[in-house]
This record gives sequence, C-alpha cells and structure tokens, in this order.
Amino acid sequence: MADGRLKVIATESGVAFGFVVISAAAITASPWLRVAGFAGHRLKDLWQHRTHFVSNTRRWPPLCLVVDWIIAAIILVEIIAGLHFR
Repeated sequence: MADGRLKVIATESGVAFGFVVISAAAITASPWLRVAGFAGHRLKDLWQHRTHFVSNTRRWPPLCLVVDWIIAAIILVEIIAGLHFR
C-alpha cells in the first residue's frame, strides 16, 4: 500500500482477500489449508522479491518468506504429530 500505485493496491488487496478466504476456511476445514496458505504466501513473497512489484520493499519479502516457512513447518510437524486443531 505504501507504493501508492493503483495497480499495486488493487493486486495486493486481491491477494490479501484470497489469503483471508483461505484462513477463514482453515478454521473449520482441514488444518492442511493453513500449511497451504503459508506456502502460498511464501510463493507470493518470493515472486514479489524477484519482480520488485512493490517499490521500497527490498528487505521485507525475504524476511516474510522465512517467517512463513517457519510457521508452515511448525504447523506441518504439529499435524504429523497428531495435534488436534479443534
């Protein structure tokens, strides 16, 4: 949003809405949606970093990519360990 270009704002808002939908579905559906959501966000961060789609965010996407990977890995281990999310 800090970029200020309408194209960037529209794209980022649409992507954010998609992740909100996935997160909402993961509450009542399979916890695998959580892993998929974080993995998808990781891919989005990688794309954003490589294309520089949003200006002035050089350091943010790599940091977010690592955090998303760690959270997805933790949730994955919890699922495999048999932790119940309900």
